[in-house]
Amino acid sequence: MRVAAVHQSPVLLDRAATLDKVVAAIAEAGAADVRLLGFPETFVPGYPYWLGTVPFDEQGALNRRYAEESVRLTAQALGAVGRACARHRVNVVLGISERHGGTLYNTQVFIDDQGEVAGVHRKLQPTLVERAIWGQGDGSTLGVHALGVGRVGGLICGEHSMNLARQALITGLPQFHVGAWPGGGAVRSLDEWFRGHIWALSRVHAYTAGCFVIAAADPMSEANLSVIEEAFGPQPKLQVGGAISLILDPWGNVLARHEGADERLVIAEADLSVITAAKLQHDSSGHSARPEILRLEVDTRPHVRWPEPPELG
Repeated sequence: MRVAAVHQSPVLLDRAATLDKVVAAIAEAGAADVRLLGFPETFVPGYPYWLGTVPFDEQGALNRRYAEESVRLTAQALGAVGRACARHRVNVVLGISERHGGTLYNTQVFIDDQGEVAGVHRKLQPTLVERAIWGQGDGSTLGVHALGVGRVGGLICGEHSMNLARQALITGLPQFHVGAWPGGGAVRSLDEWFRGHIWALSRVHAYTAGCFVIAAADPMSEANLSVIEEAFGPQPKLQVGGAISLILDPWGNVLARHEGADERLVIAEADLSVITAAKLQHDSSGHSARPEILRLEVDTRPHVRWPEPPELG
């Protein structure tokens, strides 16, 4: 089957316009016979790059605007996305900034090819300056979900450095993993390191999980950089581009890769029989594990009263 990473820029701080881009990407994927489509981190309404480049006491107005443009998980908010998934027979893992009560969460929403929400994942630990805007998720959303292509897991950016979070998903026997990333290289000083970081952690997870990995990142666009500069003035620490999107097989081989500011779907063929071959060599949840010595305990109790995932039909 064909799978794809969305290497596109959102319309920063515009939920409605970005959701239109999501629907258009799903239609494009369907026309290309793509069955699973992964989106970058907080694609709706975009990643708040200013968190790390602007003093916090100057961020108030834009952070409030960001909260207002974040997504409440309701049927109305994502209804068009669910209908597009069903119309084009595409399974989607969508990165959003979720607004629940007075708190924002960095969230992935898993939508199957019937247009139904199969589950959500909320980032367990926002990374560094992200803690100024997003709350912590909990273990109740750390899992693998049944979509129309098989078993799909996902983690968000820095969670890939949390080895126990990766192992928690590995025990769920994923066939596909969607890594949601920002275009971290939009911060000039991080450009080379961040692109290598995405590649290295994606390859490690592909091999240790024995699954296909879709790593999706959004490049900084001229338009989105202008939005930030209109609010805060010139941003010499930021640049256009700075993203890499990848698809890897269970051996860690790169099946598709794209870097740069130009937008596209990064598409590859996924042969599920490769999973069997890879796990004969190494199976982190089976013959390569030593559960009598090494055990993982995951607290799956919800620590916040979450809403039920919306029905999007």
